[in-house]
Amino acid sequence: MKWEDSKKGFESFLRLEKSLSQNSVAAYINDINKLMLFLDENFKKLGPEKVKLVHLKKFVEWINEKGVSPRTQARTISGIKSFFKYLLMEGKINSDPTTLLESPKIGRKLPDVLSMEEIDLLIDSVDLTKAEGQRNKAMLETLYSCGLRVSELVNLKVTNLFFDQGFVKIEGKADKERLVPISEKAIEEITKYLNVYRKTLKIAKDSENILFLNRRGKKLSRVMIFTIIKNLAQKVGLEKKISPHTFRHSFATHLISGGADLRAVQEMLGHESILTTEIYTHLDRDYLKSTLNQFHPRS
Repeated sequence: MKWEDSKKGFESFLRLEKSLSQNSVAAYINDINKLMLFLDENFKKLGPEKVKLVHLKKFVEWINEKGVSPRTQARTISGIKSFFKYLLMEGKINSDPTTLLESPKIGRKLPDVLSMEEIDLLIDSVDLTKAEGQRNKAMLETLYSCGLRVSELVNLKVTNLFFDQGFVKIEGKADKERLVPISEKAIEEITKYLNVYRKTLKIAKDSENILFLNRRGKKLSRVMIFTIIKNLAQKVGLEKKISPHTFRHSFATHLISGGADLRAVQEMLGHESILTTEIYTHLDRDYLKSTLNQFHPRS
């Protein structure tokens, strides 16, 4: 069995059956390429069907020696496990060599969160005298109001705005759609943007239905959103390390701090597992402190 043929089949499986994004597929293929490089250097002419647990353990040692972080190691091993599960499912191999392969233990990293005051400070610092100012303000309000991923923000469509019902339709990971409530404030800022800035643009052919556009009338890049937020943080002197995802974390944390049902927050965030959403229950430090003060005998 040839590596290239197996890799092509795996790539098609990820695209067609798993409906993964281009970035996700590329990450999986990169994991397989790393394994191929290692095996080629250390075990010549070893096809996928001949790979054993001992080879994979040596591979894990190899990437560890290269200084790869435990988190990246775990992600790489996950990709390789998916590859061999695919080969087993397709009948290309008789047993899965990754069954007993262990990933490094990684601690759960709590995300940075902005306070309501910091959110307001950032949004209020947008320069509305600039042509793109209203667009930027509307984007930040939408990020925080709906808890969107940056990819969901840049792909948000005009036809997916249902302001009369107070919802927007989001096309999330693996083309999964969900309805998310949107605040009156975000609706107000988007409406201003549509009437003030977007109408002045000469919109590119493939971007007519994209909500947030750059000055050339095309869809904004993810990098551009990062840059806008980074510049605003510097402008107001905010020392926290923030990104578009920080608005999503803040959205979830503020909801749960206010008593929102975890299942509802999971639905709005588009998390497949509620375990992913549960991390936000650990972030409400004031609630934890008040609970300790109220119930601990030493308090």
